This record gives sequence, C-alpha cells and structure tokens, in this order.
Amino acid sequence: MRKTFTILGAALAMALAAPAMADASRLGQALTPMGAERAGNAAGTIPAWDGGLSSAPAGHQPGGHYADPFAADAVLFTIDGSNAEQYADRLTPGQVALLKTYPSWKMNVYPTRRSAAFPQAHYEQTIANASRAKLVDGGRTIEGTTGGIPFPIPQNGAEAIWNHLARYRGESYAMNWSQAAVTRQGTYTPVRFEYQYDFHYGSLSKRPDQIEAGKLFNFLQTVTAPARLAGQILLVHEFLDRRQAWTYNPGQRRVRLAPNVAYDNPGTAADGLRTNDDFDMYNGAIDRYDWTLVGKKEIFVPYNAYKLVGNTVSMADVLKPGHVNPDLARYELHRVWVVDSTLKDGTSHSYKRRTFYLDEDSWSILAVDKYDARDQLWRVSELHTINWYDIPMVYPNLEVHHDLQSGRYIAMGLRNDEPRVYNVIDARPADFTPAGLRGVGTR
Repeated sequence: MRKTFTILGAALAMALAAPAMADASRLGQALTPMGAERAGNAAGTIPAWDGGLSSAPAGHQPGGHYADPFAADAVLFTIDGSNAEQYADRLTPGQVALLKTYPSWKMNVYPTRRSAAFPQAHYEQTIANASRAKLVDGGRTIEGTTGGIPFPIPQNGAEAIWNHLARYRGESYAMNWSQAAVTRQGTYTPVRFEYQYDFHYGSLSKRPDQIEAGKLFNFLQTVTAPARLAGQILLVHEFLDRRQAWTYNPGQRRVRLAPNVAYDNPGTAADGLRTNDDFDMYNGAIDRYDWTLVGKKEIFVPYNAYKLVGNTVSMADVLKPGHVNPDLARYELHRVWVVDSTLKDGTSHSYKRRTFYLDEDSWSILAVDKYDARDQLWRVSELHTINWYDIPMVYPNLEVHHDLQSGRYIAMGLRNDEPRVYNVIDARPADFTPAGLRGVGTR
C-alpha cells in the first residue's frame, strides 16, 4: 500500500528538510489558511477549495440540527466486497477489511465537497503559527502558540497529530448524545451522556484573563442513562503538557483522582470496545509512540454526513448489525495526511501500531487502522463529520470503532433523537472544579 502514497521515502525527507518558514508565504495563496492544497487534483475528482461552507442557510437556528446542503447529490458509485480490489488504491486497509468482513457493508461515494470552513480569526492564528510554533520536550508539548493550527505545514508526524489535538472545536457549549455498543445480532442498550465543553486554547470569545495558560479545554461528562450507570461523572482539565482528571461515583458519593483516564485504559461504559485515547479518534499524550509522516494520499473518507447524523432519521435507523446503516453514510474522495505510529520500546499499549488519516482541510482524523501485538489489524475507526456552518467549523459528530476480532462496534455521538445539537453556555471556572462534582451528581 505504501507504494501508492503521493510523497514517499527520500523525496519526502528532502521536502521536509526545507524550513517551514520558507513555505509560510504560500498559506492563504497556493495553500489554504489551514495548509491544504487549494487546487483540485489533476483528475478533476477533487475540486479546488473555495472557502467552504461559511454561513448558515435561511431558517437555521443556532444549536439546532443541520439541514443537508448537499441533499440533491446523487451517488456516483458504490464500493462493496465484490469490487473492493478495483478501488484498493483509494481505500485504507481497514476499509478493505470491513468490506471483506461484512457482506452487508458498502460505501456509497458522492461528489467531493470541500465544505470545511473556520472563523477568520482562526485562519489568522494558523498562518502566524507557521513561523513561531515548535515542538518541545521531545514532541510531548508545543510552545509559541495560544491558538490556531500549530503546524499548518507539518514537518513530521508529531506535528501533524498536534494539529488534530489543537484544532478548533468551538467555545463553551453543552450537548447531549448517546453511545451504543452493538452486538453481532444488532442489539444494544444506549448510554446517554450530558457534556459540557469549555475551550481555552484558540478561544475567540474569551478575554485574555479568562484563558488559563497552557490549557486546551475543560470537559465535564455526566452519564444520565441507563439507571444503573446514571450519575457517574468525569471531569478533565486538558493541558498541552498534561491531563488532570477526576471521577464521581454516585454510590460512594466520593470524588477521586482518575489518572487512569488515559492511554489504553477502557473508555466510559464502552463494553471494552474502545480505549480512552480512542475518543475523538485520538486524544491525550503522544509520548508512547514514534510518529512518522508518511505523506499525502487520495482516499475515500466519510464526509458531509448530514443524513447519517441528522434528525431526519432515528438512532434505530443508524445502528445495524455489524456496522452503521450504509445507505445513510456518505463517502467522498479527499486528500489526507497519512501518519503512522509505532509503539516505543519500553512502553506499553494495547495497540502496537496505528495508522491515522487526517483531512487536509480540517486536520480532523477521519480514519484509523489499529494493530495488535501480533501485527494483525484489530480495530478500524471512522469519523463521520459535518460542517457546523453557523460557526463555522468541522465537528466530530459520529465516531464508529469496529472490533474485527469480536465482530462488534461502538458508535459514539448519536444525536439523531436529541431535540438540539448543542446549547451555548456561560462557562465559569467554578463549573469545572473537583469540589463541584458532588453537587452536579446530586442535582
């Protein structure tokens, strides 16, 4: 597969040897403000970026569900197990495995819409970062930036992953969504969450005195259903160089430090189908892996998933045995950065290797192939995004983690049956303190 990458081996090394500053002038010109290639591809199957979706249609209510701006698009062709080899050079190994494992799985490919858009201030921060941001402490953290994509012209794999970790995801808001660990037979018990997010890094609305230095965000997760799990709370303070986490158990009525909310420890109520650092396709410290920037590739990725994540269908319509409903999913041909990570000697993780595929227009990780200690493909993840065009920003709406060995999957971010997508909140520091957890749990 590696032979199909656009930039390889010595050629990539030579390209990356040039200082990033030499190319910074291309941002906003030949490159978009985010560092993507503005032009389309030679075949004409990927269009040029024209600014993306940067405004909401008439009648859209902020925080409400998003109407599909591309509802009139027709399927160009469908990839399934019978013709997967024909398109293998545009698929990830994980996608090929899913097509071969599940006869009912298919990929409906639509016209490519480069809809990614972000606020102008975020673009300005990103362009400035090209000549000031840098990795420190062996890549464990970054400095020289308080907002924007740190490395719009990445020189190595660690920089590319930091772009994902530090990408713009809004300001302060609350939302409700469900996750479902689906059995082979298609049964599941939804676990419903209430979330509050309070972003500091890259905030476009906070005053400087409201931003805590070095902090990415505050995160508050409360389980509201089913009854046997309701009341469990997780609080996270995520910094560029560390994580602080606490949990509240309603049965014990105690707040505890939670250093295990990291790496390959099991995710909340995930039935063993994902790790903590699987959330949002990858999160947390990057110190246990060596990161290689392999290059760029054109592949079919989930994109503009308005039908799949919207309120015109129900959760029951989305969740099917083996995988989500393929008639609701949308795939498009996009250029992605390919980053390969291998476990460092002397460290441990249940994934020996992971290959990430990052959207060039948003720096969101759209797909991940994960390998076990035997170097066997174990889990395959995909992120179905949409552009929240009223902000605007590309947001991780539905992530799906497939376990090829158990034949099961977990879907996270299900909002189909929710009345709203999000609510803006007035985030106060007191809302995100360990001392406040007990009060939240007994409301």
